[in-house]
Amino acid sequence: MLQTIVHYSLHFIVIGAIAYFYDKKNWKRNWLILLSTMLVDLDHVFADPLFDPNRCGIGYHPLHSYYAIGIYLLGAIFIKNSIIRLIFIGLLFHMFTDFIDCLWMFSKCEGCYENSEIFRVLNN
Repeated sequence: MLQTIVHYSLHFIVIGAIAYFYDKKNWKRNWLILLSTMLVDLDHVFADPLFDPNRCGIGYHPLHSYYAIGIYLLGAIFIKNSIIRLIFIGLLFHMFTDFIDCLWMFSKCEGCYENSEIFRVLNN
């Protein structure tokens, strides 16, 4: 229960703070932009099963892949357009939030870690 509250608080509330500190004058618009980065989760429709509470999405879903995360990081650093940069920041924060959720899940389920893409990458 606490894990779910923390996860969705990061996804929906903390991004409000990011939006505010990014540009205080346009924080509401920025919050909506950051909320729109939740659409990255549409890549879950390609998973089978669609939802698995014991699966870490990092490295598993296409838009949660290590390549995608690298692109999000580069975009957040190098893109000059403030709105596009904010989108990359939102995508990167989304991955951070999902990673925290994965770590929390791994702490409760050792088999979940051993079956994750993170485990495969770290042990190859």
